[in-house]
Order: sequence, then C-alpha cells, then structure tokens
Amino acid sequence: MLDDTLLDDPAALQRADHDRALLALAGAGARVRTALRQADTAGLDRLRPDGRPRAVLVAGHGSALTAAEILAVLAGSATLVAPLPPTEAAAPRADRAGAPPAFTAGLGWQLPGWAGPLDLLVVSSADGGEQGLISLAEQAYARGCAIVVTAPAGSPLAGAALQVRALPLPYVAAVLPDEGAPAVPAAEPDLPAEDPAALWSHLTPLLALAQKLGLTQLPYDALPAVADLLDATAVRCRPDAAAYTNPAKGLAARLAGTVPLLWAEGPVAAAAAARFAAQLADRAGRPALAGSLPQALTAHRGMFTGQWGAGADPDDFFRDRVEEPDPLHLQVLLLRHVPGTGPAEEQDGPAEVTEDDPRPRSFGVTRAHRLAAAHEVRLTEYASTLPEQLHALADLIALTDFAAVYLGLAAAQS
Repeated sequence: MLDDTLLDDPAALQRADHDRALLALAGAGARVRTALRQADTAGLDRLRPDGRPRAVLVAGHGSALTAAEILAVLAGSATLVAPLPPTEAAAPRADRAGAPPAFTAGLGWQLPGWAGPLDLLVVSSADGGEQGLISLAEQAYARGCAIVVTAPAGSPLAGAALQVRALPLPYVAAVLPDEGAPAVPAAEPDLPAEDPAALWSHLTPLLALAQKLGLTQLPYDALPAVADLLDATAVRCRPDAAAYTNPAKGLAARLAGTVPLLWAEGPVAAAAAARFAAQLADRAGRPALAGSLPQALTAHRGMFTGQWGAGADPDDFFRDRVEEPDPLHLQVLLLRHVPGTGPAEEQDGPAEVTEDDPRPRSFGVTRAHRLAAAHEVRLTEYASTLPEQLHALADLIALTDFAAVYLGLAAAQS
C-alpha cells in the first residue's frame, strides 16, 4: 500500500522524480504560450485557407494521437478528424555512435487509400527523427494532400517538411534546469517515458491551425486561456502543497491500492478519462479501464462481481496483516463536464461532487451510483463546470496528469 506521508514530503518527491515530470507539468502553460507565439512566427497567422479540408489526418504516436482525439471531440461532426497511428515496425538502425536506437525510429505509417487533394495531413513528432513520418509526408505530397508538420527545429522531419512544401510548425520541448543530478538509466532504453506535458506541445499548434481552418468554434482567446488554466492547476498541485489542500495528491491517495474504473459522461470527459488511463500506465505503472457511460455499465459490470469487486474485508479481525498484503479493491472515478451548473469564474479546478449535490444527474450517472453502492464499491466523482469544452478538457487533464505523476512517485518511494 502507498504510504500517504510520502505525498507530503517535497524532498522525497524531488528525489524520486528522476526525469522531473512535475517540473514539466508545471511548465505546461508556458509551453502553450511559446507554441502559439512560435506558430505565428512560422507563418500560421498569415495562412489564408480556401475552405475547410474534407478530412484531417493526424499522424504520430503517443500524445500526438491523443491531441488528434481531442481535436475530433472539439470539431464534432463538422469535419472528419482521424488519428493515424503507426501500422508497422521494423528494426531501426543503430546510430554512428553505436547507441541503441529508439523503437519509434522503426515505426511506419500508411495513408488510407482514399486520401487525396481534398485532405490535410498533420504530422506531429516530439523527436523529429522518425523515418516513417518522413516517408508518410512524401506519400501525402505525391497524392496532392495539404501537409502541416510539427517537429523540433533542425530535425530531419522539419527539414523534410520544406521538401514536400508543408507548413512547418515548431514543437516546443520542456525547458528544465540542469541540476547536475546523475541520470538514472531507463529500464527500457529504447522505450523511454514520454514527457507528461508533451500533449500541450502537440495540441497547441494543432488547435491553432484548426481555428484558422474553421474546424472548431473556439473563441479567439481560447488557447491563451488554456495556458492560464494550466498555470492555476500547477499552483494548486505544487509539490509543497499539503495533501489536504492539493487535489492531485488527494486523488492519487484515493487511487492507491485500487483497480480504477475511469468512467466518463460525454465526449469531453471521455477524452480526459482515456488520457488518465494512459498516464496511470506510463507514469504510475497502474492498470486502469476507461469507458463512457452508459456503455461502461455493461462493459465493466463483471468487475463488480469478480475478485476485486467483493474483495477481502479490510476490517476482518482475523486477517493476517503481517503476512498477507492489503487486498486490491475496485474504485470508480467518474469524470463529467456539466457546463452552466455553477459560476465558472469561481471554480477552482474540477470539483469533487458529493452525494447530496443538488445538480440533476442523467440516468446513466444515477445508475452508475446505484451499481457502485450495491456492490460496496467506492465511487468518486469530479466535474468541471467551465462552459468551453476545451477549457473543461484542460481542467480535467491537468488535474489527472498531476495525480498520475504523484501516484507513481509516491509508490516508487514506498
């Protein structure tokens, strides 16, 4: 089980945070502002599109695909937005220094057969060295697709963007201070953990482009407001804030020793739940199942009658507390976006919803509470009341990103 006192020890958290994930999350707002500024400098502000594309294909891996899924939520049915994941992997070549190449260097992508001059391909990479993405851009150029490339300046992918007449947009990496601490070797050198704030470096230029193309109905100041929301969350969830005032630490403590079911009501919350499941796996090494209501009620009902649903009674007097570890229990975390149910300007991040909350519940949410109560499974509900979908997404994702990192750091010190 997790020792809750570790969450209130900033020095212990700093020692455990070898790749400085907390600092990366704290700088997410600054990365959004930098990405917006650099995108305008790169020519996005001078872009004059002639209508919307038939489809937008977003190619990449990791959080680049999460950014595509978020754009699909915000675009709705106005335009087809399709994430384009890698479809194959080949053995990458070692570099000249003989260092083991990254697994992603051998990934390959393929355009769908219908893609052509009416479509837009967006290629997004935090590394910029994937030969598969370069080949994909060449495929798209041969078919007459419009192309946008987000990659680090000076990378091979950024250079290839000029060859295929793509609009090059910069990828903004985290700027972390060099504290001189010895590097901790990765368990899998060719599969390093992704920067937890990389999502915002992929998503910001993508959404700025979508605003120019008319794919979304976001207000003109929506993205700068996201940066402000991320800054506010970083202050609330800072390492030296006590667990009883830090919502991310509180959420991490709730999930410790549990098997989480991440349920969501609506597409905004569903995107946040899927992101949280990925971050729990990557940052905390914890499995979690994400699902949308009402489908999740039938898809996950077997979990309530299985070994984690009933579980061992933690108050069993005769249980051997020395030899027998604490049993895992099921935990439901319900994420919701409920715009217009409270003064948005007074909301201090996603609020935990209590059982006596007067706001109306949908039948799916009511049934979820009944299912959890019937099987004595704890259900915790968080809701964002911000009216804009993007802002509610940022609110939920920022909180759960910090929670996943805290859970992983505290577990590493247990």
